[in-house]
Amino acid sequence: MSLFITSLNSGSNGNCYYVGNDQEAILVDVGISCRETEKRMARLGLSMQKVKAIFVSHEHSDHIRGIPVLAKKYQLPVYITPGTLMHLSGVDHSKVHHLSAFQTVLIGDLEITSFPKVHDASEPHSFIVSCRDVKVGVFTDLGIVCDQLIRYFSQCHAAFLEANYDDDMLDKGGYPYYLKQRIRGGKGHLSNKQALSLFMTHRPPHMTHLLLSHLSKNNNDPKLVEDLFTNCADGINIIVASRHQETPVYYISSTIVQHEPLGQLGLSF
Repeated sequence: MSLFITSLNSGSNGNCYYVGNDQEAILVDVGISCRETEKRMARLGLSMQKVKAIFVSHEHSDHIRGIPVLAKKYQLPVYITPGTLMHLSGVDHSKVHHLSAFQTVLIGDLEITSFPKVHDASEPHSFIVSCRDVKVGVFTDLGIVCDQLIRYFSQCHAAFLEANYDDDMLDKGGYPYYLKQRIRGGKGHLSNKQALSLFMTHRPPHMTHLLLSHLSKNNNDPKLVEDLFTNCADGINIIVASRHQETPVYYISSTIVQHEPLGQLGLSF
């Protein structure tokens, strides 16, 4: 089996990640509008009819603002922790499914496992999506690299991994001191160096794609991040997820190493 993945948007202005197979798919977070989600998926040739559920990582607006409208329009179940749900209004509670730590949810042939992460939110969770022997992780909004993150990252064939800020840019930038401390204080976000250390130390030999995600608009630079990771990639395809547009769709397989996006291969899906 294989998985198709794309970042529909990644950044403080909105986050939305697509993971699916030939039959079904899920969205992790919907922090952009319903209309924008539909437009971006349509440009990629992805059908909303294949989306069977939304999984919510935490309650910050850049991760949830599009959920009520999208879930209602397509009658999608929303998987969310009780603490996170307290901050999300406008969702039909008959469509809500409570998540708990280390729970595995089956959506067709997809297995979605949630696990706690460290972030300044009520009950924040990360996710790993499996389809038989193929695994994709969605790891953003991370205050630290904890043991659970290491455990799941080291299993992935592909991952969305936060690389939020460059230390020097944050130090020299115009953010007030309290905000700088919030970002780097252990419950905020991962720096480029922290993400790179995780990648270099714990990437598995079967990893083929790394999508660097949730870059800060003011405290990071996409080219800087791309160069930093590409220099250490050792054949892994490095993609910087944009805060302005969707990435191509990438094909993730346990048996075929595929380094080109599907749009460049002329495949339909």
